[in-house]
Amino acid sequence: MSERRGYTVWLTGLSGSGKSTLAQALQQALIQRGQPVEILDGDEVREYLSTDLGFDRAGRDANIKRIGYVARLLARHGVAVITAAISPYRETRETVRELHGNNFIEVYVQASVEACAKRDVKGLYQRALRGEIPQFTGVSDPYEAPLQPEVTVVTERETVAQSLAKILAYLEQAGYLPGRDVSLGTAGNG
Repeated sequence: MSERRGYTVWLTGLSGSGKSTLAQALQQALIQRGQPVEILDGDEVREYLSTDLGFDRAGRDANIKRIGYVARLLARHGVAVITAAISPYRETRETVRELHGNNFIEVYVQASVEACAKRDVKGLYQRALRGEIPQFTGVSDPYEAPLQPEVTVVTERETVAQSLAKILAYLEQAGYLPGRDVSLGTAGNG
């Protein structure tokens, strides 16, 4: 058997778009396929590795670069890394892509500000719309959507299962995962 290929699935999108939910679903699917996997969630990385950073552009860029660096280290050792971080700036995501070489899969978790605001149990969007939270991505700070992501999921129109299926199909087609053998267990193999 060949050495397992590590890679990073970079989930990017607005707060509340479904990145963390999708990351957890993808993690379970990869575990079921025997893949070692780690999730690097933007909120957790902020809490443990980036408490020194603010939410201005420089702070956000530094945070994303830290996540990218840790992801590359894990992927280099055969781990499937799933990141769930807003990562609002295209240029910074491209810097992280270059760090990973060919083992980077950008997934645009697309949802409108309106859909994200409806899902927001913490009320952050309402506070941002009232001007109480400065530099809130998608409201008072830009989100630069990917121009050519490997996969786009539209979470306000797709179920988690449908979005997950798109990502898994890409991973299989690109050779990161073996395809499922649907012929196993069929009758009449005589």
